[in-house]
Amino acid sequence: MKYSPIDLSGVRTYPIAERQNKVSIKNDFASPITAGMSVSEFLSALPPQLGSQALLGVIDAVVAARAKGKPVVMAMGAHVIKCGLQPVLKSLIEADAVTAFALNGAGSIHDYEISLIGETSEDVGAVLHCGTFGMAEETGRDINRALKDGVAKGMGYGEAVASFIIGNKNPHREHSLLAACAERHIPVTVHVALGTDIIHQHPTADGAVIGQASFTDFKIFTSIVSELGDGGVYINLGSAVLLPEVFLKALSIAQNLGHHVDHFTTANFDMQQHYRPLQNVVKRPTSGRSRGYTITGHHEIMIPLLAAGILDRIRSTF
Repeated sequence: MKYSPIDLSGVRTYPIAERQNKVSIKNDFASPITAGMSVSEFLSALPPQLGSQALLGVIDAVVAARAKGKPVVMAMGAHVIKCGLQPVLKSLIEADAVTAFALNGAGSIHDYEISLIGETSEDVGAVLHCGTFGMAEETGRDINRALKDGVAKGMGYGEAVASFIIGNKNPHREHSLLAACAERHIPVTVHVALGTDIIHQHPTADGAVIGQASFTDFKIFTSIVSELGDGGVYINLGSAVLLPEVFLKALSIAQNLGHHVDHFTTANFDMQQHYRPLQNVVKRPTSGRSRGYTITGHHEIMIPLLAAGILDRIRSTF
């Protein structure tokens, strides 16, 4: 069948003044960016919509949580540590802006290597086919020893490795997030999947010890999650699978045990938004009176920006 072009002469229009619009100069435009702006001036200049609105919402939630004495938890993938953001995170610790951290196994490994040799992040492609990837002696030896000693003392994974870094006097321990948390009595839990980390390849690896250390941390983490209700904040930084799953299970246990975890804030920061963080951090846990945010961008840009906003708001508020 052959069609003729439709006749548009009968289309009805209406005056633009009658239309409802979502963006206006008055309410939704950025302010000019000028040289020498303060952090607060810069943040105030952002257009109050979409990503910038989400970022400001997270900043406000963190400051409000600490004013109420509620937990602010940062869970992060290893990329955050590899990007050298420990000094930024330590500035938040020193300002009492973050009350707990959660890492995956790789994050603890990068943090340990930084504390030991001041470097990390092996070139996997260059050594995978010759069979030496992940076979560094000191990393596997030390962390597995730390876990064995720590489990014998009832410690979780994070505390065990942090204690070893400090006790062993690792040369670059001042750059370690784990050590910084231990020195300030801030819980840092480590959650592993057996077979995913290079220390599991080491001859001294003991699956029972690794599992016990991580399980202890899971229970500590669940205790922290149980206190998020009525104003706490949970931020996922770049963990696409493992930590969002751990968070969802911890939240379920907390609810099952009678802790009313509602009216809190979650956020997912990542270079791209994945299924599990969106569902298990941003959407499902906040289906009641809570609020979830998504902020997309590179960690090495977005996390310092988040920290700058939090620290500036704390300084002006307290």
